[in-house]
Amino acid sequence: MGVDITGILPTLYEHFTSQGIESGLSDAQSDFKLNSKPLKIFSGALHYFRAHPLYWRDRLKKYRAAGLNCVETYVPWNIHEPEDGSFDFGEHPDRNDFSLFLDLVQFLKIAQEEDLFVILRPGPYICAEWEFGGLPSWLLRHEDLKVRTSDSKFLFYVERYFKKLLALVEPLQFTKGGSIIAVQIENEYGNVKEDDKPIDIAYLEALKDIIKKNGIVELLFTSDTPTQGFHGALPGVLATANCDKDCGLELARLESYQPTKPLMVMEYWTGWFDHYSEKHHIQTVEQFYANLSDILMGHASFNLYMMHGGTNWGFLNGANICGATDDNSGFQPDTSSYDYHAPLAENGDYTDKYVQLQQLTAEYNELCISQPAPPEPTFREIYPEIDIIGELSLDDLIKQAQHVIQSEKLLPMEKLDINNNSGQSYGYIVYRKENIDIQAGSTLKIEGHVCDTVIVLINGKLVSNVFNSEEDLNGFGYWRAKDSLLNLGSENYQSATLDLVVENFGRVNYGKLYQFNQHKGLWQGNVLINDRIVSDWKIIPLEFKKKWNQTLTDWKTPTFLNGPRLYRAVLTIDSEPQDTYIDFKGWNKGVVIVNGFVLSRYFKIGPQQSAFLPAPFLKEGDNEILMFEHLVPGTFIDFCGNPYFQTMGDGRILRTLLC
Repeated sequence: MGVDITGILPTLYEHFTSQGIESGLSDAQSDFKLNSKPLKIFSGALHYFRAHPLYWRDRLKKYRAAGLNCVETYVPWNIHEPEDGSFDFGEHPDRNDFSLFLDLVQFLKIAQEEDLFVILRPGPYICAEWEFGGLPSWLLRHEDLKVRTSDSKFLFYVERYFKKLLALVEPLQFTKGGSIIAVQIENEYGNVKEDDKPIDIAYLEALKDIIKKNGIVELLFTSDTPTQGFHGALPGVLATANCDKDCGLELARLESYQPTKPLMVMEYWTGWFDHYSEKHHIQTVEQFYANLSDILMGHASFNLYMMHGGTNWGFLNGANICGATDDNSGFQPDTSSYDYHAPLAENGDYTDKYVQLQQLTAEYNELCISQPAPPEPTFREIYPEIDIIGELSLDDLIKQAQHVIQSEKLLPMEKLDINNNSGQSYGYIVYRKENIDIQAGSTLKIEGHVCDTVIVLINGKLVSNVFNSEEDLNGFGYWRAKDSLLNLGSENYQSATLDLVVENFGRVNYGKLYQFNQHKGLWQGNVLINDRIVSDWKIIPLEFKKKWNQTLTDWKTPTFLNGPRLYRAVLTIDSEPQDTYIDFKGWNKGVVIVNGFVLSRYFKIGPQQSAFLPAPFLKEGDNEILMFEHLVPGTFIDFCGNPYFQTMGDGRILRTLLC
């Protein structure tokens, strides 16, 4: 009802709990009731793992100031159990680079402090354009395990994880004095439906039983797109809708499925995510206003997906795929930026959609409660460009590698016996063949598809092609080509060292069940030279974990030669650090690492052309910034104050400043 500056109006929690708590969220009638009082849910998604924890409170304050009364979040299994049986909910920064982001309990408590209820979506599969849809890659070490099914082997790991997770959130349910008012079962399970096969209802029932057995008493629900069918729903469990247009039609179909239940759009898509090589997705303010108005005029509750997108830190972007994953030709990796063209930008800025949201929530809000004023915008600094002062070649990195595995045959990264027998999840894997003779004019062949990119070197010199245009994605070195061929040049080599550097560009997060075969590296066939199989490999994982990144030594004077190299620069800050962006102009493809933490991928094909760098990743004094460049390096690192998105065509890069 507007901003309350007098303190006369009650808070959200005061309104619903001042006379005690007797019941949670109810769907037993056509409109939601919470503790027997009517509630229209105005919610927005905020993934705690996509925002720096020091900014959680700022973002949540902005949610409440927009008129929202609820925040929704997923829970990513893969970073909460990074190794088989090893859990992290913020306790292990010494072992897990992402531990910083994982204090879910603290996030849920801050949400309550900021006068917001919580919708929790624990998975085990979350999609979310997140690596492997939140599933841990070590599951792939079990050849006969079938993810997202009632397979007992899969459910064993799910139940073990949920027992740990739900024990933490169980005391934070609304009816126990906490913030959680609803919990989702799986995620968009109706989308696994194949025309000739029923979905695995036993799987959903098993998840429901596990959730209840572990003390969850709040309202359970599922979410799917109603016009695609009612496949992912469970009898007696509230179904909700996902859509970004024709929301009235989706709600009408939902109402036809469950005519006596409240209507809710669990995901109103406020924008969309970007794949590399696409243009940046934009949903206009007019479209946003019209769609959200349709939902509100339909007397439905809503959750904005996303209200604030945030960032796919490190190597944790997901991907889409067309066809089976072992084909990989339809692979579409997501960018590190998850801006989503949401009402709050990746950097936390207010947008025109935010203003429209404030107007709509004020118009349709039925609660007479206080609403805070929006926090002040965050200042950003444009730091001066810094020169590259050090370089490590691929061979230098391998000399400092933590693991070198001898193997007669090629292995995917998940099958490496490292990380407490959990395999390699992220980063790069190098297949090295030593003491090999290569005749002039020889042809290298990689059978099947590369998962996902490959760089070829002989004696440390790049022999594969430099990326210049989108057309190059169809040729050797990238995921689209099958049984791809590379001419190794006109030189004769004696006792040479052949290196194949393969990148995991993000496991697929969405699709049919047969598309969840997610092995990364070279695993679909042999590597041949002149049709003769190459065997007896050294396999070296390059995971770029923070502890390793910070202990690298023997930096050389930069040569700026083409090929995979790690470059070092130092940003000196003589005052309190501020948010900024790293500008990728002049660089080709790779990752940027700030004070040991892998911040973002970059790829000149776009659309993302800069990386958001929050101030908490920086410190007063010297800050080490590393660029692991695949192909053609820049000679300096530049900064900017706003995000750039780009499109690439005819060899030209067109840069667009998104303010």
